[in-house]
Amino acid sequence: MVYSETLDFKFLLKPKDSDTPCFVEEGPSRLLIGGALGEDARVALFKLDSGEVLEYQVFVKADRVSPFDLAASWRAYQDNFRPSAVRWMPDVSINSAPQTGGENGASAGLELDLEHYVVPAPSTSANSGQVYAANMTENPRSLISGSGGSSYSNKGMEVIVPDPSKVFQSSGMAESKSVGTFSPLHRQDSQRGLFVDRGVGSPRLVKSSSSNIFSSDLNLGTGTKNSMPAAAGAVAAAAVADQMLGLKEDRHLAIVLVGLPARGKTFTAAKLTRYLRWLGHDTKHFNVGKYRRLKHGANQAADFFRADNPEGMEARNEVAALAFEDMLSWMHEGGQVGIFDATNSNKRRRNMLMKLAEGKCKIIFLETICNDRNIIERNIRLKIQQSPDYAEEPDFEAGLEDFKNRLANYEKVYEPVGEGSYIKMIDKVSGHGGQIQVNNISGYLPGRIVFFLVNTHLTPRPILLTRHGESQDNVRGRIGGDTAISEKGEIYSKKLANFVRKRLKSERAASIWTSTLQRTILTASPIVGFPKIQWRALDEINAGVCDGMTYEEIKKNMPEEYESRKKDKLRYRYPRGESYLDVIQRLEPVIIELERQRAPVVVISHQAVLRALYAYFADRPLKEVPHIEMPLHTIIEIQMGVTGVVEKRYKLMD
Repeated sequence: MVYSETLDFKFLLKPKDSDTPCFVEEGPSRLLIGGALGEDARVALFKLDSGEVLEYQVFVKADRVSPFDLAASWRAYQDNFRPSAVRWMPDVSINSAPQTGGENGASAGLELDLEHYVVPAPSTSANSGQVYAANMTENPRSLISGSGGSSYSNKGMEVIVPDPSKVFQSSGMAESKSVGTFSPLHRQDSQRGLFVDRGVGSPRLVKSSSSNIFSSDLNLGTGTKNSMPAAAGAVAAAAVADQMLGLKEDRHLAIVLVGLPARGKTFTAAKLTRYLRWLGHDTKHFNVGKYRRLKHGANQAADFFRADNPEGMEARNEVAALAFEDMLSWMHEGGQVGIFDATNSNKRRRNMLMKLAEGKCKIIFLETICNDRNIIERNIRLKIQQSPDYAEEPDFEAGLEDFKNRLANYEKVYEPVGEGSYIKMIDKVSGHGGQIQVNNISGYLPGRIVFFLVNTHLTPRPILLTRHGESQDNVRGRIGGDTAISEKGEIYSKKLANFVRKRLKSERAASIWTSTLQRTILTASPIVGFPKIQWRALDEINAGVCDGMTYEEIKKNMPEEYESRKKDKLRYRYPRGESYLDVIQRLEPVIIELERQRAPVVVISHQAVLRALYAYFADRPLKEVPHIEMPLHTIIEIQMGVTGVVEKRYKLMD
């Protein structure tokens, strides 16, 4: 691309299939004028290290571009083209033509049918099929009686809740130099005011009864109730400031959904819940429809939802109040963010909720508005197919007519949000434009929520996650480093290129993301026809002083560090390195960009990084992140769309 009418430059000769530096053209610099070389400038000479001189015919192709495209290209160049002194390649590149060579040979070939390589996903993986999002929300505690773990059953539906007193509670952790956490009895008498630990865990802050300092009360067991997010750095600091300086009710946040049926409320609530949990905020999703089905049955006709049906109105307000009280009770036990999912379609209902929340939590209304009739029709049909409300309706058309009658009942009395703090998502479902309106929104966490919602949409697209091909350090059993890939890793890189070519053959807008470490860059090198973008955020977890060591060497030479890591892999930070929580914090921009993308993305990264990314999509608890299986030479396809997240795995080689 020509950035000016006149360009001073030289040609570079890059050896094929080699990481050696480029050779610079001999002679004076060339001058490109008006997109053309001079008549006598069609030959380039290159002098090799051996002294041999090579002669090549050269030409220049120049395209005219609009001022807007030129400005965008220049910004991309300024922001992304930072040549690497180690690997001699830019941070953004594209191979425009297929490479010739051995990648299509027998060792790297693939079966024509990619289904041949599908392997079962773990039982704790992302949804393997269409799952109704409301069924994945919190079980209604207020509808369950008994003290020893009991159940409430209604028309074939059963919810079982164990006795909380019988759930194992961890007694805390002993002091660890690397983790930086302290037992509940540990006191820092020399500190005055707020004590912040050296590690990245965010302990619950409890005022000491015997002094003017704060002691740390951290419980990492299954039943942990932290008022602070298990997040790192700025995340924890902002949360501390909000909780210590804000009003009491601001320490708990209720996101109250508002909107007509079939507008994507439950799906939006599920995505927001998953995002906040992944960041380390204790978040739960309360769906009023689930309470209604348990309390009054699933087979309620459209008349039940009429505004002039006093019995129906009373029943629906009752279950809404029950769900909200359950959410407040959970917050009182330490929960941080509650997502309250219902239509909440008139001011009277919303005023009832604000009254219940007074002095207990801060409410932000989240209204979803969709004016696209095609999207609404699609959502209605999905509702009939998946909702338990129509599970016993054999006639699809009859169910469709009933739901449209229900929708008409809501539309007659619907009142858009105009009170309190609110966020309005207008026509954001399609992913093409739309608006976000906010009113009276402040604070760290509400700001993060707005930023997430601005970038999210429901456009179906696959995201492919894979580790780099086997590296030389993998063979040696060493962690970290920046070695090249092994012969086995090279075979995988070629198989991966063939897989991407077949899987994404019709996806011209797809892109390839790698880390800045050469084992991922080399794994991506045979892939052609797609832009390749290097992210430093995708680099492997920084092992600090342990970089390049084996685990046996760490155990022998640094036994305290080895034991500290073994006790708590999530919060353990390598000396002068990172913890898993640090990795999660630096991956947030990657998650936001993956949510924003409308085209497929192939992410080639490392074990710890992919564990953290996969945990987001699969909604896995943070404590499980360091233990998620992430094998070499395997592709995890995450399909994102209106039905949620669906996972598929391909194993290309052992």
